[in-house]
Amino acid sequence: MRDLGEQQSQLFFLIATFLLRYEPPELNPLIDEDVAEGMDALAATFETAARGVIYEHRAASLSAERLVNSLKPLLTKAGQTLGSAFQRDASVVLRRIATAAREKTPDDVGNRRAFLDLMGRVIHKADGETADPGEEGSKTDDGPRVIIP
Repeated sequence: MRDLGEQQSQLFFLIATFLLRYEPPELNPLIDEDVAEGMDALAATFETAARGVIYEHRAASLSAERLVNSLKPLLTKAGQTLGSAFQRDASVVLRRIATAAREKTPDDVGNRRAFLDLMGRVIHKADGETADPGEEGSKTDDGPRVIIP
């Protein structure tokens, strides 16, 4: 989260929330390496698009590619009116998420979902809060809060 602008922070929380709610096909659990590969591929796609070249980079694994295919429409909708500025912001955020998914602490070496577990602990819905801010009964004035020591 360090050094991210307001739009980039919003994108980070949009992507993080998507990752927490993403349900992969049965027998193909989502692991940190899939997240890292998928975010790198999608970031590379946005980086080339920001330079005016339309080329879709592919993730190495099938699980990562499924993740990208599920996330891409959400990001496309979010950035419809912002153009190349959105593409640059999205690529920065996606690269940061990929880096974070690859980093392991000594306690997490054996946990293939350490990043996803961390995101689940940090970003969660409060009691009575719904997924979409526009839904009835949801909080619209407060978003997720992160406490960084």
